[in-house]
Amino acid sequence: MNKKFGWMLGILAVAVVALGAFGTSIAYADDGGPDQRTGRFDGERLEVIADLLGMTPEEVTTAIKEDGKTLQELADEAGVDMEDIRDALSDVRDEAIRERIQTALDEGNLTQDEADWLLEGLDNGYLEKLGKWFGQHRGRGGFNRSNASPQADA
Repeated sequence: MNKKFGWMLGILAVAVVALGAFGTSIAYADDGGPDQRTGRFDGERLEVIADLLGMTPEEVTTAIKEDGKTLQELADEAGVDMEDIRDALSDVRDEAIRERIQTALDEGNLTQDEADWLLEGLDNGYLEKLGKWFGQHRGRGGFNRSNASPQADA
C-alpha cells in the first residue's frame, strides 16, 4: 500500500472516530445558520460556550431557545470572536476523540500502532482538512442529496 493511500485511510479512520464522538458539533458554532436556534449544545460543549461568553449554560440555552438568538449574536454581544468558540469546541471534540481511541485500545479493538496512527492524524490536523473537504464538496458524490435535482437521482 503506498504512503498516500495509507494517509487517506488514516484520515478516514480519524473522521469516523470523530463523527462517532461528536458528529457535527462544530457545525453548530457556524454563524448565521438555522441550527443555532435549536439549542443543540449540551454537556461540556455548552459549558465551554457559556464560559467563553461569560454566561451560565442555562442563560445560553434560554437565549437560543426562547429568545431566538444565534450563537453569533451572543458572541457579538459578549465581544467574543466566533473563531475562539470554534477553537474551543474543536479542543473538546479532539479530547473526546482521544478518549474514544484510548477506550478502543483498552478494550482491545485497536492495536497500539493503530491508536498511534489515529492520534498522529489527529495531531496533524487531518480531521480539520477532511471537514473542509466535505464542506467544499457538498452535493457531489451523494453528499447533501436533499438539495439535488430529481434528474440527479435518475
